[in-house]
Amino acid sequence: SNPTTYITTCPECHTELIRNEGEAQHYCPNTKGCPPQIIGRIQHYISRKAMDIEGLGGETVALLVKNGLIKNYADLYQLVVEELIPLERLAQKSAENLVKGINLSKEIPFERVLFALGIRYVGETVAKKLAKHFKSIDALMLASEEELVLVDEIGERIARSVVHFFTEEENRVTIQRLKDHGVQLKISDEQLADQTDILLGKSFVVSGVFTKVSRIELKKLIEDNGGKVSSSISGKTSFVVAGDNMGPSKRTKAEGLGIPIISEDDFLQMIS
Repeated sequence: SNPTTYITTCPECHTELIRNEGEAQHYCPNTKGCPPQIIGRIQHYISRKAMDIEGLGGETVALLVKNGLIKNYADLYQLVVEELIPLERLAQKSAENLVKGINLSKEIPFERVLFALGIRYVGETVAKKLAKHFKSIDALMLASEEELVLVDEIGERIARSVVHFFTEEENRVTIQRLKDHGVQLKISDEQLADQTDILLGKSFVVSGVFTKVSRIELKKLIEDNGGKVSSSISGKTSFVVAGDNMGPSKRTKAEGLGIPIISEDDFLQMIS
């Protein structure tokens, strides 16, 4: 059989593909000029776990880019209803909802904005860690690789990627534009007031149904007080917070490892 022949240039922008040492895949380095990458970055920015912009979907992003109305996610905040109405599938009400949704995204907290920026290797969990440690985009932009790797779960690859992102002038300009539009690029005073280090160094697994706070709120309380949330029980687990209908296999494993199982009330008392 004939050997497989791989493409050497990007099928969209025809830039020569490159491969980083130690990685299997080739990719297009034309991040700022390759249409699918431009659209993809903005689609990531508006996604549910990032800025969660209501009224704006992936197809509409592609439409806005192709019509020259936006080139990056900072451009979203300059859109006005009048320039949207002539576009295909966007009537007056849809255009109004889209602009409203974009304006509401200015209230999204810093950790989610950081995830939305699309820094390579910075997923939701890493974004939370970085936001909690550095507390503002300004402090993060000044951080060296050496300072970044001191943060829990931040390795050299992530540190290099973060430093590289902020050394690019175009990214710095975009960040400044987001600031000027009022996007949350630091932890608010209210959030800072709610944060402590009471649970620093402790790892928690949450299981079951809770009555006073939801599972999501419980996990946030753990993180806001310096603790770490894990999905599975191991020898490194400090406590299992058990609600109603806790999984029997988790209970058995926790008891077998001698890990304390505490109630919702016990946990709330711990941080009070």
